[in-house]
Amino acid sequence: MSGDSEQTEQFDSLFLSIAQHHPQGASQLLDTFVSFLGRKTDFFVGGDEGAWEKLVMSTFRKHEKISRGSHEATLKEKREREERKAAAARKAEQESTSTSDVHMAEITELTDEEADKLQKEIDLKKQPPVEKVQKQADVSKVIEEDEEESEKGKLMPNSGNGCDLEKYKWTQTLQDIEIRIPLNVNFKARQKDVIVNFTKKHFTCGVKGQPPIVDDDFPHEIKVEESTWVIEDGHTILLNFEKVNKMNWWAKFVVSDPELSTRKINPEPSKLSDLDGETRGLVEKMMYDQRQKELGLPTSDDQKKQDVIKKFMEQHPEMDFSKCKFN
Repeated sequence: MSGDSEQTEQFDSLFLSIAQHHPQGASQLLDTFVSFLGRKTDFFVGGDEGAWEKLVMSTFRKHEKISRGSHEATLKEKREREERKAAAARKAEQESTSTSDVHMAEITELTDEEADKLQKEIDLKKQPPVEKVQKQADVSKVIEEDEEESEKGKLMPNSGNGCDLEKYKWTQTLQDIEIRIPLNVNFKARQKDVIVNFTKKHFTCGVKGQPPIVDDDFPHEIKVEESTWVIEDGHTILLNFEKVNKMNWWAKFVVSDPELSTRKINPEPSKLSDLDGETRGLVEKMMYDQRQKELGLPTSDDQKKQDVIKKFMEQHPEMDFSKCKFN
């Protein structure tokens, strides 16, 4: 099985390059390939009647089984990761509740004068969540000088390849988006106190009875069934949205956000190691190609394309490539 995988993966860069020219997706790509088989080979007429259909069905069923197995494994890993995250959030909430109970017991034992003094000290140390986020927003600096005019005015990514904004902070990997939204309330919020709704293209979030903190469209689609949210410490909503397109860095969380420079994104090696093998390979390839382009050198696709095409032509001398155009 591993040998078959290695043999087919050598054409991945070629197929990815072809797929980029099919904006309608897999159905358009499949139609192009089948058209090629019909026009340039004897695929449909070279065997007994119906032989091509049996071959197609057996091939598709084989790869469907492989794909579903891989998908189930990914879903299982995702569920386990979310369960660990939810367990950690519950533990943190329990610890916070226990600490609050201890503090309350201590305060009730103080005299009125001592209690007033302690409250003043607490008030001085308090800082509304929104104010904290505003200070964090200073980290996302505006690009004022760049070799390309198109990059000027965009925001620098934060350490998580996202952006620190006035109302929330978000980070991203190629796989998902994580966002923290402070609620700015003077009570410990629970699920019944907030509104969190999202579809594959729209997101609404806020406190019930108040104007929404966010009510806007996503710039790209998310997988609704794979996205989750929890309330942290009663004052912050933590959400995780899985991307549909895992080869794309988001320049903004919702369409009304200021745009950040995706060219300045630089995933940390530790984050890269957390990705599955396929996604990690894509990220490393994109980073390499970006560096090559900046240096005016050929990308990995440019380097491999001609070799792959040449090898494919040698392996299939019966095909007529005279009318094919290779860019």
